[in-house]
Amino acid sequence: MIFPVFTAAVWITTVDQATLGVKGSRVVQSGIKDKDPSNADGTGFRELSSPSHVTQVMNHFSNVPSVPDTRFQSISKTSLTVYTMDSNYSTSTYDASSVLCLLLVVFRYGSIPASILLKNGTILITSDEDQFIPLRGHSLLIEGKKIVQIGQNIDAPSPSTEIIDCTGKLISPGFIDTHHHLWQTQTKGKHADETLMQYMISGNWQCYNYTPEDVFWGQLGGCLEALDAGTTAIVDHSHMNKTPNSSPSAIAATVASGIRSVFAYSPTLRIATWKPSLTLDDSVLPEWVLNQVQELATLAPFGDGRVQFGLGFDGYFLPKEDVVNLFNRCRQAGTKLITSHYTRNIILGTDSIIELLDSYGLLGPDVIISHSTNLTAADVAKLNKTGASIACAPEVEIQMAFGNPVCFQKEIKHLCSLGIDSHSINSASLISQMRICLQAERGRRNTLLSNRNKVMKTLNTSVHDVFRLGTIQGARAMNMQDEIGSLADGKLADIVIFDAHSPAMICAVEEDPVAAIVLHSSVRDIDTVIIDGVIRKRAGRLLPVTVVGEFMDLSLDLGGTPRHMEWSEIAAELLKSKERINERAVQNGAVDSPQLLEETIDIFQVPRELII
Repeated sequence: MIFPVFTAAVWITTVDQATLGVKGSRVVQSGIKDKDPSNADGTGFRELSSPSHVTQVMNHFSNVPSVPDTRFQSISKTSLTVYTMDSNYSTSTYDASSVLCLLLVVFRYGSIPASILLKNGTILITSDEDQFIPLRGHSLLIEGKKIVQIGQNIDAPSPSTEIIDCTGKLISPGFIDTHHHLWQTQTKGKHADETLMQYMISGNWQCYNYTPEDVFWGQLGGCLEALDAGTTAIVDHSHMNKTPNSSPSAIAATVASGIRSVFAYSPTLRIATWKPSLTLDDSVLPEWVLNQVQELATLAPFGDGRVQFGLGFDGYFLPKEDVVNLFNRCRQAGTKLITSHYTRNIILGTDSIIELLDSYGLLGPDVIISHSTNLTAADVAKLNKTGASIACAPEVEIQMAFGNPVCFQKEIKHLCSLGIDSHSINSASLISQMRICLQAERGRRNTLLSNRNKVMKTLNTSVHDVFRLGTIQGARAMNMQDEIGSLADGKLADIVIFDAHSPAMICAVEEDPVAAIVLHSSVRDIDTVIIDGVIRKRAGRLLPVTVVGEFMDLSLDLGGTPRHMEWSEIAAELLKSKERINERAVQNGAVDSPQLLEETIDIFQVPRELII
């Protein structure tokens, strides 16, 4: 793949050492050196004054590696700049000739070409009116991070272009999840038959029993489950900030996974004690939280721009001054978006977060309100006036008695998008959310008509409506509609490729590709996932990721890093982490019990006479 470049280059010197490294989102530059015993600095090396051979090769390759995803950003006369997205800190030293040194860099990280051609598939594009149009027998060219061409008979731009035969494949925009708590992997299976108050004990508040290492593995597992299911971008409402090390651990894992994310840092109600009685720590915004919000917002984005910083906030019981100051501080630091939960019901109360935010002058197009069930007319008006968005999570909303999902409500459906909420409660597949959402709404409307002894002549909700919620409308909620959410020239290459000839999808794709995805497909049918121009899943299998234990000032004990990890190895770490968390829960009294449930009801201030 790279030999044409080597033969064209003129090798004029021998390079004995090249050190490549990065730290966080900051680039570390390495000198390209050759031996010179007379070098005045005593090291025995001097920097080459003009490494033209390096320039020739690096100009040919815009990126090297899917794992870690490293991009050669620039070449100067004396240095090579390397940006590693999946490693927060890594340094590798090679002793070789200039040719061999570059070969080692390529093979160390697992090379990928500068361009990818998806050839001869069915491509779902989106019209200006948000209609989905299948282009059959078309190809799509990716260069670097972006889609540069969609059309018929596209030729590979260079011999190094990777060509993927997409005959019998369906090429779709990646899915966008606008509400998710990614850290909760280790509590999966606990909540299948639980109410919200039970879930708070066995799920949400279990962050008390997570170490930073547990957060890392849980977050990585959550990211990879989502990616495996075709999610390429996600709003992560990260409400596990027990200690100053919690969020850096989660960000490090998110970067390692390869997914695109807004990490919405959430100041969290923390448990003070589990026994002899359940008590909360009443300091929601301690000084370390405010300082960390400022620091992370300033340092972001991470992972070569894939992981941006947001704020997740639910502390509206705090004084107005505290809330306004926090929002303003975050926005001034460049926070991508702000997200909050809002459900009007018996458990969570009927006070309107939307009205409160609007009265504070804080409601705007950078705000995503999750759930938003049982909205008032005033809520609807204010959302439309300010352009704030809604993230619906139908499966959780139905189970946890939040109320009917609102994503098809006439006055606000254009503001809605879809989220998983908690992959510890249900799967991380947005396709599942689309299906549940669509059929639940059809059932609701049919029931209303049936109660009046009437029936529909035709359905008035479609697979295209719900597919839109999981793609372009999710991009709009994230204010990234010009970058993601649909397939078009100039947009970022966030792409899902389905096997259109699988037992589930055969014939359906030929009839209606959107219907094939929404009502017939599953994770099994997702062949390939590409994020930011990098292949993260291929031939139905997640590709390995590189795990690094250092991030900012944090040093995690992850069993020796950096290391290249298959999913099976990550799964083994998750099982060990789950066992440790469960042991701590028993020691701390943080396990389901009638007493804890009663104390949780008291915390939520739910009148006993309303509970059955």
